[in-house]
Amino acid sequence: MSLKFFIVTLFSYSLVCISCQEREKKHWIIETELGKVRLELVADSVTIPFAMAILDHNTMIVSDRPKGDMILIDLSSGDKTKVRGVPKINNQGDGGLLDILPHPQFKTNQELFYVYSFQNEQGFSLAVERAKLVGDSLSGSKRLFTAQPYFPRASFYGSRLLYQDGYLYISTGVDKSKQDSAQVLTNHLGKIMRIKEDGSIPQDNPFIHVVGALPEIWCLGTRNAQGLTLNPYTNEIWEHEHGPQGGDEINILKPGKNYGWPVITYGREYDGTLIGAGLTQKEGMEQPYHYYVPSIAPSGMIFYTGDKFPKWKGNLFIGSMVLMHLNRLTIRDKQIVNEERILKGMNWRVRNVIQSPDGYLFIGVDGGMILKMIPE
Repeated sequence: MSLKFFIVTLFSYSLVCISCQEREKKHWIIETELGKVRLELVADSVTIPFAMAILDHNTMIVSDRPKGDMILIDLSSGDKTKVRGVPKINNQGDGGLLDILPHPQFKTNQELFYVYSFQNEQGFSLAVERAKLVGDSLSGSKRLFTAQPYFPRASFYGSRLLYQDGYLYISTGVDKSKQDSAQVLTNHLGKIMRIKEDGSIPQDNPFIHVVGALPEIWCLGTRNAQGLTLNPYTNEIWEHEHGPQGGDEINILKPGKNYGWPVITYGREYDGTLIGAGLTQKEGMEQPYHYYVPSIAPSGMIFYTGDKFPKWKGNLFIGSMVLMHLNRLTIRDKQIVNEERILKGMNWRVRNVIQSPDGYLFIGVDGGMILKMIPE
C-alpha cells in the first residue's frame, strides 16, 4: 500500500466516522408520564411530511406536501430517493401531494393509493389514484376518484385515505366561503367517501338511492379531516378534523351519519364571533367523541398496538401542529381517561405519527424531520 493511498483512505475513513458521530448526536431523550423515550433522527429536509408509511423493514415512503414529491427513505442511512411518475400537483391553499396508502398486499402487488390536489381549466379539485411502485417509479396509474365540483380557488382539501375490507375511504375538506356545502349531498366537500379499491361504487353505500346524492358519500358534515384510522380493537373508523378557532373534533364514523359542520360546532369564527346560530347540539347530528378547545390543529392519527411501548398499548396518538406536541389519549371503557402532551417545549409542529410493523413510533415534523421513537 502506498503512503498516498494510506493517507487518502485514512482521511476518508475519518470523514465517515465524523459523519457517523454527527448522526449519533442527533437524538433527544424525552420524559413522558410513563417513562423516558429516545428520539432518533432518521431523515431531514422534508418540507411538510404529510404522509408516512413503512413499505418494508428498511424503507419508508413520505409525501412532501407542498413540493409534490413522493420520497423513499432508507431507514438505516437516511438517504432519500424521489419517486418518478408522480402527477403534477397544485399546492395552493392546503393543497399538494397529500396522503399515500400502501395496498394491504403491497409486498406482492407493489401498489399504492395516493391523493393530491390539482388545477385544470375547470378549476381546483382533489384526485385519488392507484399505481404500482416499480423501483423508484410509479407505473400504470389509474384515477379512482375526482372530487366534485371544481372550485375557482384552492381551499381546504383534507385529505386522508383508509383501507378496510376491500373499500377505500377518502376524507375531504370544504371551501372556506361555502361551508354549508358540507351539509349538501350533491357535492363531495366536507364528506367521507367510500369506494371499492377499483374505484367502483359499493351498492350498499347509504345515499346511493337518494335522488341527486353523489353515490360515493358515506357520511357528511365534517370540516377538514386530516386524521383517519381504524380502531383495531373495535373495528370502528375514527376521524379527526380541524375546527375553526377551537372545536377540533374526534369522531367515530358511521354510514349515513351527519357530523354537524357548520350547523353545530364547539369552535368560533377566527374573529371570536359565533358560527351560524352558535349551536353545539342539534337533533339528527352526531356529537364528537372528543373535542379540543383551544384547537391543537391535529394531523395524523394511529392507535398504538405494538409491544415496544407496552404501557401505551391501546392508546390513541395524534400529531398537534399549533400547540406543537404529540397528543396521547388513554381510552378505557369507551371513555378518554387521560391526555398527555408529549414533546411540549420542543417547538415542533408534529405533522404525522405512524407505527412500524415491529412496534416503533415514527413522527414527521414540519420543517423536515422524520424521527423514530424508541424506549429508553
